[in-house]
Formats: sequence, C-alpha cells, structure tokens
Amino acid sequence: MPKVRGLRPTRFPARSLMQLTRLPLPGLVQIIPKRHTDERGYFAETFRLSTFHGKAGDVAFVQENESLSRRPGTIRGLHFQNEPFAQGKLVRCTAGALLDVAVDLRTGSPSFGRWAAIELSPENGTQLWIPAGFAHGFCTLRPDTVINYKCTAYYSAEHDKGVAWDDPQIGIEWPALADPDTLSPKDRSQPRLSDLPEYFRYEAQSGVSSPCA
Repeated sequence: MPKVRGLRPTRFPARSLMQLTRLPLPGLVQIIPKRHTDERGYFAETFRLSTFHGKAGDVAFVQENESLSRRPGTIRGLHFQNEPFAQGKLVRCTAGALLDVAVDLRTGSPSFGRWAAIELSPENGTQLWIPAGFAHGFCTLRPDTVINYKCTAYYSAEHDKGVAWDDPQIGIEWPALADPDTLSPKDRSQPRLSDLPEYFRYEAQSGVSSPCA
C-alpha cells in the first residue's frame, strides 16, 4: 500500500481490467492494471480513456515524457507548472524502481502541504495520477531507472516552477539512499512552500484545482 499522511485510501468498485484507488489527498489516484499471465509472460491494458475519465476526471493528454536516471538515490523535483500550462501527470516506471511523490499545493485544500508517496516499478505495474495543483518528484531506488509520464499540458519554461525537495514544512520521508548530490542546479535552489505565491485554489465540489487570478 502507498505511504500517505492522512486517512486510509478508499477503493473504487473492482474492475476487470484495472484497480483504481483514491488516495487521501483529494485528486490523487493509484492505478494498478490487471495482468493476464501465461508461460510466455503477461499482457496488461495500461490505459483506457473511459475508465480513466470515470475516476480521474475529463482530461486530455498532449505530451509524453521519459527520463533515465543512472544512479540509485537520484532525486528529481519537486516540479510543477502554473496556469495556463498547469500539468496533470499519469506516471509509471518502465525500468528499475522509484519512489514517486506528490505534494498538494492547492490553497484551501484539506491536504494543503501534505504529501503522498508510492513505489513504482515494472514488477508492480502501478501508476499514479497526479492532477494539476500538485508538485511532483521522485527518488530512484535502483540503477538505470526509467520514468514515463503523460501530461495534460505542454512543457513551458516560463511556467516551470518548483518547491524544495527537503522543505521541513512538507516533511517528505525520502528513502535513506536519497542523495542530494544528484540534484540538478535548478532543484538545489527551489523555494520553500511558505515562499510560493498562491498558484492554485482547491475547489471542494470537484476536488481539483482552479487557476488563481
């Protein structure tokens, strides 16, 4: 089960093709595709638009990214984009393993400033849906780890923002092997949560973020 600060996760009704679990931070969804196995290996449906929309909302993906981290303990993040290029991300790990982390940045959210973390690997097949309004980062757990994620908005350098990976106000419990020496120059100087402008507001009825004026 994922490590989450807060209430216990709530499972959706069982589906034949994938299991979807709503995490205590409103908007986050854990997705575990069902694998059909035989002596050759397995087959899994990793994405179905109708099922995804029914559980994560009516969003569309416009870009897909992939990155390789050679060293275990590599830290990337915490990243997000502000409006009008705020990104939702559907994240999976296709090689190695990583601890994937999301932090709620939505003003007014019952989980503002709190975090959730899930281990992703090819073996467990788990995916994490992170809607706009969250910062995202990860720490690799094995050599040559590959992360792949679909995005709901195009990359925009002008709107590319971040928050410090080790902000004590957030208090993420990173793995013991997390190595600050692997941080990019950008991630070494990200602001703390208390220094961020109000980029997102939480809408209680929808459980998603709305742009701030």
